[in-house]
Amino acid sequence: MGDLIVITNVLGSLSTNSYIVYHTGSREALLFDPPSNADFILNMLKQQGLKLQAIMLTHGHIDHMGAVNAIKKALPEVPVYAAREEQEVLGDMNMNLSLMLGVRETVEADRYLRNGEKLTLLGTEIECRLVPGHTKGGMCYYFAEDGMVFSGDTLFAGSVGRSDFPTGSAATLIRSIEEQLFTLPDNTKVYSGHGDVTDIGTEKLHNPFFGGYLV
Repeated sequence: MGDLIVITNVLGSLSTNSYIVYHTGSREALLFDPPSNADFILNMLKQQGLKLQAIMLTHGHIDHMGAVNAIKKALPEVPVYAAREEQEVLGDMNMNLSLMLGVRETVEADRYLRNGEKLTLLGTEIECRLVPGHTKGGMCYYFAEDGMVFSGDTLFAGSVGRSDFPTGSAATLIRSIEEQLFTLPDNTKVYSGHGDVTDIGTEKLHNPFFGGYLV
């Protein structure tokens, strides 16, 4: 459709980017990585006149899914999507870091996605790209027609995600970014889990974790 609208809300104690995404001309919306403030998110959807179609999780850490259960309580018909490799992380309070942050939270997705699976939501195609390393089930969501990808804590502007949490791997993270994200067009906008929007071309050239990636 080529007219995607992205509303960014920076929420929670770790300043997580949570995104509400919809197309002009449609009131259906997707919600990416709601960390907290469920009432705020629900009120924003109501104020914008948006109907939530799905909750999309890039990975299972508490600062990206902490509001899921509260939102599901209010909107039980809305499905939650996550990578099938992330089911264990979502369901374990140590792995999802909720105990570390002093809360007790687990999430069960309604649909677990495979690498390369393509969804049709908001009237457009979304490609699910598994990019492990920050966690074993890190999933990035690529909107080819709109030229954007939601990367969670996999790739940031000028950095990459931590790999010292449960199921993380630095080598896997770098390799999977090169294989799954750096193969996207250079002008693809990257909406990360924290920090500013960037693009694939900029990160290939200037991200210090790659030292000038050439293709």
